Amino acid sequence: MVVMVLERVPASLRGELTRWLLEPKTGVFVGTVSAMVREKLWEKVCRKTGEGGSILIWSANNEQGFKIDFWGDPSRHVLSWDGLQLITKPK
Repeated sequence: MVVMVLERVPASLRGELTRWLLEPKTGVFVGTVSAMVREKLWEKVCRKTGEGGSILIWSANNEQGFKIDFWGDPSRHVLSWDGLQLITKPK
């Protein structure tokens, strides 16, 4: 399972992602793709995010069952605390 949350990105990037993932809400993309496709999509998102921000969440074999990565300037950030990934909202 893959979840991408895109904030303040070009509409063309959102359109490209809809070829691979569903967009149940503006800027939120969900789907099941291979690791290679996930990485290629994430590379494209990182190249085209511009002034916005992006968060990638994907299934992983760890304690939490997922991993998180971010790019640009999203409204939330990932904090690693004793091996757990937590979400923080900057003040």
